[in-house]
Formats: sequence, C-alpha cells, structure tokens
Amino acid sequence: MLKIGGAAPLNPALPPQPYRHSCSRRNYFSSNLMASRRLRAFKRWMKSQGIQCSDTLDFIDCPQQGISVGALSDLHEGDVVAKIPKTACLTIKTSGAREMIESAGLDGHLGVSVALMYEKSLAQDSPWAGYLQLLPPQECLPLVWTLGEVDSLLSGTELHKAIKEDKTLMYEDWKENILPLVYSAPQSLNPSSFSVKEYFAARSLIASRSFQIDEYHGFGMVPLADLFNHKTGAEDVHFTSVSPNQEYEDDVDSENGDNNELSKISGHDKRDSTCENSYIHSDSESDYSSVTGEDPMMLQMIMVREVKSGDEVFNTYGSLGNAALLHRYGFTEAHNPFDIVNIDLELVLKWGCSLFSSRYCRARLSLWRRINISGSVSENSEYFEVSSNGEPELELLTLLYIMLLPDNTCHKLDISICTADKVSANIGMILSEKHDITWSTSSEISKDLLLTEKVCRALLALVDIRESCYDSKLIDEDVEALKRCCMTERKLYHSLMLRISERRILEKFRTYATAGAQIQTFQDANGTSTTRKRLKKH
Repeated sequence: MLKIGGAAPLNPALPPQPYRHSCSRRNYFSSNLMASRRLRAFKRWMKSQGIQCSDTLDFIDCPQQGISVGALSDLHEGDVVAKIPKTACLTIKTSGAREMIESAGLDGHLGVSVALMYEKSLAQDSPWAGYLQLLPPQECLPLVWTLGEVDSLLSGTELHKAIKEDKTLMYEDWKENILPLVYSAPQSLNPSSFSVKEYFAARSLIASRSFQIDEYHGFGMVPLADLFNHKTGAEDVHFTSVSPNQEYEDDVDSENGDNNELSKISGHDKRDSTCENSYIHSDSESDYSSVTGEDPMMLQMIMVREVKSGDEVFNTYGSLGNAALLHRYGFTEAHNPFDIVNIDLELVLKWGCSLFSSRYCRARLSLWRRINISGSVSENSEYFEVSSNGEPELELLTLLYIMLLPDNTCHKLDISICTADKVSANIGMILSEKHDITWSTSSEISKDLLLTEKVCRALLALVDIRESCYDSKLIDEDVEALKRCCMTERKLYHSLMLRISERRILEKFRTYATAGAQIQTFQDANGTSTTRKRLKKH
C-alpha cells in the first residue's frame, strides 16, 4: 500500500543526491556539450513533427544517468521554451493501434500501454521512431524489479506491500486483456512485442513519463516535455495546455485514474490533425485562437522562474515523499520535506491486543468510528500518517485515547454520542472533566490534551512495532551502506534512501512521544497542568 505525506537533513555526511538522471556540472560543460547521435536524431524528428524548441535549451546526454535539460543563456519567467503539437504526442487516439485498442474496449493505462508497445514493435516504421529511440527500454521502477529484489531491498518500507500487489494486479491485467488481444487482433502482431515483460516495461515508462493532455486524448507520452528532470519545490518550467473552455490552468496534480501513477499536470482542450486519427477543429477553438493568438492544439512549456545560463532546468512532478517518488518515478531525494511514515490500523490493533482482549479492542474501535473519526484509507487499508517532523495525526491520538479510557468514562462517552452537537464535543466532554477546563462546542481538540502519559507510552510501543517491520539492521548500518553505495547501483541506492528517510521520521516520532511522556510525568509529580485552559482551535 502506498500512502504518501520540512524534514531535517538526513545526514550531512551522505553523498549528494542527484535528481532523476541529473548530470554533473563537470559533464555538462565537457562531453555533454556535443549532442549524441540519438539526440541529433531526436531533434530531426521534433522538427519533422512541428515541435518548436527554444535555442536557449540544451539537451545533456549522460551515459549513466540519461538526458537532462540545461540553459544555454539566462531564462526568464514567462518565456515559452517549447511548443508541442498534440498530434506529436503518443496516445490512444494518435497511435496506429487506435482501432484495435478501441475495438477491444481498452482505455486508460491498458490502452496507452498497448499503443506504446505497438509503436515500439514497428521500430523504424513507427511515426514515433525518432522519439522512441531516445527512451530507455524501461524505467528502473520497483514495478520491474524481481520479487527477490523487492523483498530484500524494500522490506519494511511503505512500498514493500504496494509493489507486490501492483505486480500481481498488472499481471492479471496483461493475462486478461493484452494476451487475448495479441491473438484476436485483425492485424498480425508479434507476441514477443506484447509479452508480460514488455507490458511491465511499457507501464514503467508511462508511470514515469506520461502527462495528462486533454479530455479527448486523455493522457499519453509527450515528447520533449518528459526530458525535464524533477526537483521538489523548485519548478522552473511548467507544462501547460491552452484551452478555450477554461480561463486558467489546473495546476493541481491529479490522478490519471490509477492510484499508483500520478499525472504531472491537467489540461482540458482538444486539437485537430490532418491524420486519420484526428477530429474536426471546433468553432470554439477557432474563435479562441483568433481572439487570444494562442493555439489550443499546442502544448507549451513555460518558464515560471528565472534560470541562469549553465544551470539545469527542472520541472516538478508534485509535492511527493520518497515512497511516492520511488514508486512512480524510480528515484528519491535527500532532505525531502514531504516524506511521511504511516502507522497501519492493523499495527494499532496489534498493540491493543497485546494489552487487552480482541473483543475489548473491537468495541473501542467501534466507539471511535461512531464519533465519525477514521484514518486515511488506501484501497482496503486504513492508516495514520506521521509527518516528516515526527508528529502523528490527531486521529491516531484520539483512537489511542479512547482505547485507554477507563470503562466508566468510556460508558459516558458512549451515551453522549447520540446527543452531541459536534463530533469533537464527545471527546471534549471527557477532556473538560479530566482537565477541569471549559468546553465550547465550537472548539476543536488540541493534540496536547490527548497526550496523556498512557497515550505517549502507546506511541512509543507503536514506534517499536513499526521499526520492527525492517530487518535487524540498525539505521546507522543503512547510513554506512549508503555511503559505500555506488551511484550506478540505483536500486540499492534509492531503496536505502527510502529506508533511511522513513527511519529518521520514526526517530523523531519516538522523540515526540518521549517528550510528551516526560511533560506528563513532570506535571503529575508537581500537581500542575498546562491544559487548565479553555479549549481552542488547534
């Protein structure tokens, strides 16, 4: 299961973390100033497809790390550095396999995967040959790792279970949809080009490189736009789509319809084409174009901040923690402020059943749900997030508080549920009695009031349980292994980065719980309380 969520630096001694396929400045100013053969072929292909690329952009081809984009001169906010016709994008609608895909009723990731595999099977005969030769056979996502690698490298992390579930579900997709298509398609298809290995490879490319284009095309591969590397919180260039039906861009990252893969930007427009897969240019688009001077059939890359000559130009794929980055794009970042760790509900119940009976735990959990509180949900799993600073969600504290209430107090809470004016008023009533404070139904619960000594001890127990999900190695051993790791060992490097970032958060979570317990112990010993005050919004 994958559940996503500023972190302090993990360790100043750690090697610098490259962004996806990012190239060093030394290489940038030396061998990479000369375009590789495949880059020259790609540039010729772009020109033939009407893709316009600014002369201020330089493509840097690092043999070990792939392609990145740099600035040959200063770039300024508002500069349009690329225009990409939608007909140049590889989608279900533009692919030569469109009729076959739509006849089979395939869409979404299945449909785009077939389109990509089909065009790759054509090799030099594909209209996208100049683009496809630039792509790796597959991206190094955990999705294409062996099960042995997943078990050994991701054990205990947020990704371990999610990747194994992904692999199972995608194999079933291939067996039920792709395999029958190969043998029933009207045109002759090479089965090896549509094998389960090729399907997983296509899914890895689509997961890490696809963009949402518009309502007509859906999402697909967008040449040139997918060459810009990611940097969290530092977007230099923005992928955008001009539309006559909206006044501004939808800049919020949105799902492509699959929980495992994130689109980089949304757009809602359509375009025409002279090819057989196009549709007719609408009057609204013609009117819009004549008024604004912008072409609704063209995707654009627009600078959103200044970039100095010689620097790399970054896109951003969203505010994602390392688990999500590795899952979807195959890399991690040091000092990622969006990292989180999750405490599954089943771990909380495991802790509860170590102290109480299963019947007791189920009753307290039911009471917690009756107050209309729940954790975050991913598919069939419920969990609680711990932020990068080690602070747990209020919902977890509330559940632990209810689990530890005395029976008579819990009975009062049970009775009050049907008469309370506000969800939080139920807990508020209990807190007002315990802490001798005035309760207002317009108030919300403060985490500090829930951090009793017993709750803090429960949090410490949960840290131990969550930490035990990793193997017996200590975090210091992971840090030392990362220092020794060669950058070409991408699977090992990024799995270690993920493990370390998660375990650093668990360390902060432990500190949070320990500090809370010490405060409560001090207050109890001195007969004082810092919570004797009117409840206020947290």
